[in-house]
Amino acid sequence: MVCGRCEMAVKNELDKLKISFSEIQLGEVTLDRNLEPTEKIKLSDNLQNLGFELIDDKISQTIERIKNLIVTLVHYQDANLKMNLSSHLAADLQQDYSALSNLFSENEGMTIEHYFIAQKIERVKELLLYNELTLSEIAYQLHYSTVAHLSNQFKKNTGLTPTQFKQSNDVKRKQIDSV
Repeated sequence: MVCGRCEMAVKNELDKLKISFSEIQLGEVTLDRNLEPTEKIKLSDNLQNLGFELIDDKISQTIERIKNLIVTLVHYQDANLKMNLSSHLAADLQQDYSALSNLFSENEGMTIEHYFIAQKIERVKELLLYNELTLSEIAYQLHYSTVAHLSNQFKKNTGLTPTQFKQSNDVKRKQIDSV
């Protein structure tokens, strides 16, 4: 789940199946009880029909939590990150960062840092299309040290400068969950 509407859709499915939960948030649901095998299958089928996936193994859950923390950080949190990404993830997940990094890389085929950069580039694209902030303001908001750093990273990832992207009629953005 990557947005409020996604959370609402999952909540509706849980309510429809009379499965009680204590918490629902970006990418995670805390159920009040363990599901019976038939309930789990039905929930999984219903979620797949909505384009979601039921993840119940520890490795996949950890990877999804890493992704959700990064998505939240980049797309939904305007506050400054008080620590670096590795410390933030390690503290939130209460695991050693190198173990998280190895797990993520082995299963996703990219490093956590590359995933973080890809999410930031998608956010830059979004902000450029809104046309409300200058490139300097975008760089500041996304914690780039300079506009040049943002521009170089943007070009390296998209093949276009931010200005070329903004002027392009063929704007290609990715959905957050497909980055």
